[in-house]
Amino acid sequence: MMTDKIKIESKEIILIIYVLLAAMTLAVFWSVNQYGFVFDDVQYVTHNHHVKSGITLEGIYWAFTTTTSNLWNPLVWLSLMFDYQLFGLNAGGYHMSNLILHILNSFLLFWLFNRMTKTVWESAFIAALFAIHPMHVESVAWITERKDVLSSFFLMLTLCLYVYYTEKPVMKRYLPVLVAFILALLSKPMVVTIPVIMILLDYWPLKRFASHQDKIISWQFKEKASFLVLSLMLAGITIYVMNDPHFQYFPLKSRILNAPVAFVIYLEKTFWPHNMAAFYPFPVQPPTWQFFAAISFIISISITVIVSAKRFPYLFVGWFWFTISILPVIGIIQNGYYAMADRYHYLPSIGIVVMVTWSASSFVRKNNRLKRFLIPAGITTLAILAVFAWRQSSYWKNSIDLWKHTLKVTSDNFVAHNNLGAALNEENKIGEAIEHYNEAIRLKNDYFYAYNNRGNAYAAMNKYQNAIADYNKAISLKPDYVEAFYNLANAYNKLGQHEPAIENYNKVILMKHDYASAYNNRGNVYNRLGQYQRAIADYNTSIRLNPGDKQTYINRAHAYFNSGNMIAGCRYAQEMCAAGECNLLEWSQRKGHCR
Repeated sequence: MMTDKIKIESKEIILIIYVLLAAMTLAVFWSVNQYGFVFDDVQYVTHNHHVKSGITLEGIYWAFTTTTSNLWNPLVWLSLMFDYQLFGLNAGGYHMSNLILHILNSFLLFWLFNRMTKTVWESAFIAALFAIHPMHVESVAWITERKDVLSSFFLMLTLCLYVYYTEKPVMKRYLPVLVAFILALLSKPMVVTIPVIMILLDYWPLKRFASHQDKIISWQFKEKASFLVLSLMLAGITIYVMNDPHFQYFPLKSRILNAPVAFVIYLEKTFWPHNMAAFYPFPVQPPTWQFFAAISFIISISITVIVSAKRFPYLFVGWFWFTISILPVIGIIQNGYYAMADRYHYLPSIGIVVMVTWSASSFVRKNNRLKRFLIPAGITTLAILAVFAWRQSSYWKNSIDLWKHTLKVTSDNFVAHNNLGAALNEENKIGEAIEHYNEAIRLKNDYFYAYNNRGNAYAAMNKYQNAIADYNKAISLKPDYVEAFYNLANAYNKLGQHEPAIENYNKVILMKHDYASAYNNRGNVYNRLGQYQRAIADYNTSIRLNPGDKQTYINRAHAYFNSGNMIAGCRYAQEMCAAGECNLLEWSQRKGHCR
């Protein structure tokens, strides 16, 4: 009777923990539902016609074949397409999807450690710290970082299923682990370290090594071989798609010098989350003394946790969880101009929280007088972090606030100047935008994005010669820069220089055969030149690629009218009217083209 009562109370406590985790996370992040799209969200959602077509067979094929942003993460694209089906271009819906995934991740993290350690409160504290840590704001509040929360969901699910499998190692429990792991890999390459995390958990808290002491290597290899092979395959794919012959990589020496320094800064920000930014500029030449100090620190901690592994296994597991899971994104393999990124802290941080939580719990057990301080200390810590996270989240409500804050907490940040310029340009504050583009170019005179964006600003001011000069400079720095070629073609088009406009649209289409707007704009040039069949062919291709663009339908109908094919023109005008767009039909009726 007493046993049944205890079980019921335990279930109630766990339910309360889930409710509190959800409530706490919602309180910190609820305002994200009012935030808009920021910088890379344009590429991922608002200007991505594949995503804006929703879930289609063509979209699914594209999701599994594209390497946009030098990454292969098809499930991210599919999730964004699904969001578009539900929310259209209402940014709040996408933000809420990120938030829901983040809450589910904290739930799974709690379940994972509670199941492994049978310690409810330590597991709850880990999940709570993970849920509201300020360094995790970027992963939750940035739509583009669906990669983080989605891959983490499948990673957590993989580990939870793995723990379930270890309780009864049979094939029907093994296969779901493998499936969940594949889904994690299809969301973000960073999860390639999962097999090593599994081995760490085998050591502690699962303590499976004790029953396989005579055949540890063969047992681990047999059990983890499938996971390791899949990880190596995705690592190879990722390195291949990240290889951009036109990208200006930092010298390998600089990347090696920066890696341990960034590692220590991640640690520092775990305990003292300050000066968090959307972009941390890469130091051209990190001081050598910082490298040696960081290396010495890392080696000292590593030796300490290895030596004390038998006595304090949670220190060993927590430290190497952090170290191994952050290794793929520490910057040795470069994928941008940044020295580090808050989003890379999302999963590795769990290891440090494990170290701190179990160390505190062990210390308090040996000093009973401190028990009464444990709960207040824990609540105070969570409250402070919640306020920091709520504040950090507020900077993500729009691009202007985000990049102004980034400039405030960093120095010589050419990316922040460029992105703030783009945000100001969107608000038609073109003069201010050009000032920031100029500063970005001053800080990094080979930064092709800034030249392209400044060209857009000049084009908005009808200064097309200045714009053309900037576009050409961007192309000279990055010869495969599709957007610069497209913008250059548009500038020539505006100047009525049809031949160079068509030439550059051709280059765009050659490099990116599914660029719908390039086909539409080239069709406009052909239409003006009286080459109506070519124009109609381009409009048809544009409509096939982006069926939601009404202007292309209008352009095609005009091309038919111009070519003298009134029947086809009227038919398309009537079809558009039936879809709610009657202006073209009314115009054609006034002209006497249609009855």
